[in-house]
Amino acid sequence: MSHHELVFRTARELVLLMVTRQASAREVLEAHLEQIERVNPAVNAVVTLAPEHARKAAARADAAIVRGVRLGPLHGLPVLHKDLAATAGIRTTQGSVIFKDDVPASNHLVVQRLVDAGAVTMGKTNTPEFGTGSQTCNQVFGATRNPYDTNTTCGGSSGGAAVALACRMTPIADGSDMAGSLRNPASFCNVVGLRPSIGRVPAWPSPHTHFTLATYGAMARTVGDVALQMQVIARPDDRAVLNAPVVDFTHPLEGGVAGTRVAWSTTLGGLPVDARITETLAPAVSVLEGLGCHVEEREPDFSGADESFSILRAAYYRQAFKQLHEEWPRDIGEQTTWEIERGLALTIDDLGRAELLRSQVYDRMYAFFTAYRFLIAPVTQLPPFDVHEHWPKAVAGVPQTFYREWMRICSRVTLAGLPAISVPFGFTAEGHPTGLQIIGRQGDDLGVLRMAAAVETATGTWQQHPHIAQ
Repeated sequence: MSHHELVFRTARELVLLMVTRQASAREVLEAHLEQIERVNPAVNAVVTLAPEHARKAAARADAAIVRGVRLGPLHGLPVLHKDLAATAGIRTTQGSVIFKDDVPASNHLVVQRLVDAGAVTMGKTNTPEFGTGSQTCNQVFGATRNPYDTNTTCGGSSGGAAVALACRMTPIADGSDMAGSLRNPASFCNVVGLRPSIGRVPAWPSPHTHFTLATYGAMARTVGDVALQMQVIARPDDRAVLNAPVVDFTHPLEGGVAGTRVAWSTTLGGLPVDARITETLAPAVSVLEGLGCHVEEREPDFSGADESFSILRAAYYRQAFKQLHEEWPRDIGEQTTWEIERGLALTIDDLGRAELLRSQVYDRMYAFFTAYRFLIAPVTQLPPFDVHEHWPKAVAGVPQTFYREWMRICSRVTLAGLPAISVPFGFTAEGHPTGLQIIGRQGDDLGVLRMAAAVETATGTWQQHPHIAQ
């Protein structure tokens, strides 16, 4: 099998090839390293590469198979890690000039679990500074470009991961999500990004163990490959404060959606949405009905969600980055600084109001999901925009006043604490990918994956790769 053929295989197919000795881990690795060398200069998705580290790990995987030992569910599978996640012995910059030469001594829990399951770490993917915003650009490495149109953004903050997947530079990638950072770039790049239920993927080590807006999750080109990764990273850990109950992600994803009650929302509670998104997703109702779902158009009530999210996010930035802001004020970007300064201005009354509003949103969404199994909506409010633009200044003619206002179609779901996935659905007339956001009940990550798998099979959109990857 040629190297070109290998990079177009799914993660599950690659693992099967390696454990049955139809391909070696070293062959699979070299295929992906060649793809990175060939394609990455045009998109700037992979910012730190560790080929010798990867070759040693691939050789260990091959030696294990010779002994009749499979290292784990991800045996020999190449992987790239988001540059926010600490990687032992491999530079982790967090997209910040402050940490541009930082080399951690130990792995983040997600990274370690992937490695323990047999994955082969190749390097790191680009992210905005500290993951702030959905435009993957920073002062260390510059901008990552959308492979379907390199004049546009790939989204973010897991933008490098999404681009690497779309360009067939890696079969799986990890990422994180607070305001849409797994979902937004997945939508812009025609891949799959799952934001799990809080506690499903434990946060450790973390100085903010009780924080419930952010979580690590999984990205891949197919829903099945996301489930494969979740099988590895979604387990409780005694060191983490928040742990969701164990879910068996090896269960079949096929079938089981007929008869499901689904709410279809075009604006997620009255947000401005670009006509190109609305037009591209218009067939969604027919697709869902074709799967046997009972679909009703409903706009959920997210009153107070935007205010609550903004306050809680600013409070997090104050806690996480206040010291850096004091010591290196000139080295922190405009958007991160804006969040920190908002956090510094908060009062006890602000925090109390934010918690009250969040509780009210949660209660309304709990009631909403007693009537519907899933809420399905757009992932983004507009298609990919100019790569040189830090954030869009208007959506559907509505002015946007701050850098993440256009991301509310994802951040509202975050505040409600719900699992959500972006699954490829269609392309705009300009050829830009557009994802469908499938939102489930708290804890129903497996159900969300099953619905996403049904949509994936019905559309086949994930198979349309960017020409740059060919």
